[in-house]
Amino acid sequence: MPKKAISLPRKFIQGRGVIEEIGAYAAMLGKKAVVLWGTRAKAAVGEQVAKSLDAAGVELVDVPFGGETTHAEAERVAAIAKDAAMVIGIGGGKCIDAAKAAAIYNKLPHIIVPTVASNDAPTSACTVWYDPDGVMIGFDMWDANPDYILVDTDVIVKAPVRLFVAGIGDAIATWYEAEACRQSRAITCTGGVASLTALAMAELCRDVLLEHGLRAIADVKLGAATPSVEKVVEATTLLSGIGWESGGLATAHAMGNGLPMLPETHGYYHGEKVAFGLLTQLCLDDDVEPADIDEIAGFLTEAGLPTTFADLNIEGLGEERMKLFSAAVAGEGSFVHNHPFAVTPADLYDAMMSADAKGREYK
Repeated sequence: MPKKAISLPRKFIQGRGVIEEIGAYAAMLGKKAVVLWGTRAKAAVGEQVAKSLDAAGVELVDVPFGGETTHAEAERVAAIAKDAAMVIGIGGGKCIDAAKAAAIYNKLPHIIVPTVASNDAPTSACTVWYDPDGVMIGFDMWDANPDYILVDTDVIVKAPVRLFVAGIGDAIATWYEAEACRQSRAITCTGGVASLTALAMAELCRDVLLEHGLRAIADVKLGAATPSVEKVVEATTLLSGIGWESGGLATAHAMGNGLPMLPETHGYYHGEKVAFGLLTQLCLDDDVEPADIDEIAGFLTEAGLPTTFADLNIEGLGEERMKLFSAAVAGEGSFVHNHPFAVTPADLYDAMMSADAKGREYK
């Protein structure tokens, strides 16, 4: 039997106003914190963070995020943090990933504070790398997850609703990908096969999103941190974060990570691309019942997530270009090969065509 492995953060804290507790957690790690954040994140929580750190006797070293998770950016931040006690990453997924890398380079603990619920980066021991033009070039798995993750839902509901929806698109794929990996006994990013714990969290993630996702979207449009919003935020950050890292990835994320190769998709968020990738994955797997495809196609459509080529600005690219794209996504080492069956570029191309057709049925 292959070994099982699961990767977990030290502590996850979620709720209204929890940003004000950051000083207490930082003080457990030391007296000097490098805080990496973008302009919008600093505007949203800067005052509370500065006040909380000051009250706890923790020095704040303000470092503006450069905007892209490049190796150069992580090295820049790491150089600033070399004599700090910790790194605090505040903002979206790219800023968070850069903060994680800078901390790991210096063997420092790190605190993560997402200001949007657009992805499942906060809990993971992973940094996804991009080139200066925003094209993904790879990822690194670190030997430690963040020490503390603080998710303030009062902050989350003030972010654009499209980011919240994108987080649902990223997370709804978690169980379907983990289940594919379970069937094939694929090795996950933790170095072992999925544990029962990771699979249960992935399944709970799906169930919460299908039950509460649409209600939560409506509530976020009102700026209301309701019980449905709290449940969905936990699903898109904690459950999905552990579910993908310790449960495994398949076609949905192969597509989500591959679509940035097409410049036409650069205006779309990662989770929006993963959503279409999930529909493609379901159309690829002959064990998936038509009713299951219909359920997800309907849910994604109601949520406002992409289900067609037109939704991602790639309608009319032409057969030749789409087949070249399919070949690149289904190349050696791709997550598409984590299914319990072989996937060829032709298989992937046909599944994308089917997904687009299914999406158009629901328009």
